[in-house]
Amino acid sequence: MLRALAAILMLLLAAVSGADTVELQEVRLWASPQSTRIVLDLSGKAEHSLFTLADPQRVVIDLRDTRFRASLRKLDFGQGLVRNLRKGVRNQHDLRLVLDLKGPAKLKSFLLPPDSQAGHRLVIDLLPPAAAAAASPQPVKRADRLPARPRDLVIAIDAGHGGKDPGAHGRRGTREKDVVLAIARRLARLIDREPGMRALLVRDDDRFLRLRERIRKARKHRADLFVSIHADAFNDRRVHGSSVFVLSRRGASSEMARLLAKHENDSDLVGGVSLNDKDDLLKTVLLDLSQAASIEASAEVASQVLAELKRIGKVHKAHVQKAGFVVLKSPDIPSILVETAFISNPAEERKLRDGRHQQRLAEAMLRGIRAYFRNNPPPGTLLAMRSQPRQHVIRSGDTLSEIARRYDVSLRELKVANRLTGDRLRIGDVLQIPQRGS
Repeated sequence: MLRALAAILMLLLAAVSGADTVELQEVRLWASPQSTRIVLDLSGKAEHSLFTLADPQRVVIDLRDTRFRASLRKLDFGQGLVRNLRKGVRNQHDLRLVLDLKGPAKLKSFLLPPDSQAGHRLVIDLLPPAAAAAASPQPVKRADRLPARPRDLVIAIDAGHGGKDPGAHGRRGTREKDVVLAIARRLARLIDREPGMRALLVRDDDRFLRLRERIRKARKHRADLFVSIHADAFNDRRVHGSSVFVLSRRGASSEMARLLAKHENDSDLVGGVSLNDKDDLLKTVLLDLSQAASIEASAEVASQVLAELKRIGKVHKAHVQKAGFVVLKSPDIPSILVETAFISNPAEERKLRDGRHQQRLAEAMLRGIRAYFRNNPPPGTLLAMRSQPRQHVIRSGDTLSEIARRYDVSLRELKVANRLTGDRLRIGDVLQIPQRGS
């Protein structure tokens, strides 16, 4: 009986341990003389890390708890920056892919969630150093623009409508432009109290601003996130609940076409880089990289905000929605639009007029924003300095004692942080450097 029970328990443990294993189902590659994109189709969301090695030039991709189930036979390495792709198993559970490169390259990676056409994907973009130096593909500011000291995150808060544009209105005469400004001010006060964050109110009074003026103001102040606050309306007064929107693919495509068609010198289009002196192909690559990263970040922060809104009331849609709203079209700032409630619903109109409910909405948005940036602090920010661990890539000749001295930590702290029992190191492995005194 005990043996049978033990066998059942072992089967259950095996099933549980394998439940989180991700499969790499397909590898796709697109290449041109200017850039190379590798897409890994995955059965689920996978933790990953990347680093480069020189002599020869390589990119190493580690996928945690992932099995290889793809075929490499159809890959064409004739064009682009990749010469070959190799695979192997690391730590018995992780998948390691090695891209052998034809020359030096700058890389960027991001995960895409499932949509109607594909599942989870890890996208890796490679650019020659000359092209990469002209771009900042992350939805954050270029490193050479950051001050020497850690900076605060800038959150642009856009209260919808204003001035001659009152927005929607409720049966009791409540105007959208008034209640969303009140919520925006509350959110700004909360953000200003957060260490390492600073709020930018796009409008702080009853004035009319054109939609693209709102984007320009956020980009002028180098915002890390754009949050547009609205109150929805519908002809059926029973409709209720909050919603959160990000830019749709169609909206992104139309914005890219608009930007590529412009002839004036846009000095701050993509992370401070003008597209005016770039050829059409390079413009497309730079905009595509920036937009893809911004949309991915937007979707993540929108999910966090929606989850917090669910905690304080009903939501109109259970998932993040996509639309082509103009205020979401900044190519290099993650942007979300929050419909706080239906002002056309009498019960929700009363709540929107209530200062206590306005505060709850602001607090929910703050919690979502805070959760996103704690997991994704932009480099050079105070939040990044506080929350991101340092890393060291093992190179030839490195020893644990020398690494510990270099980063001013004890040998014991270094071993504990990396679960090391001996002194053996492998070239290419990444050590996590603990905070001093941790």
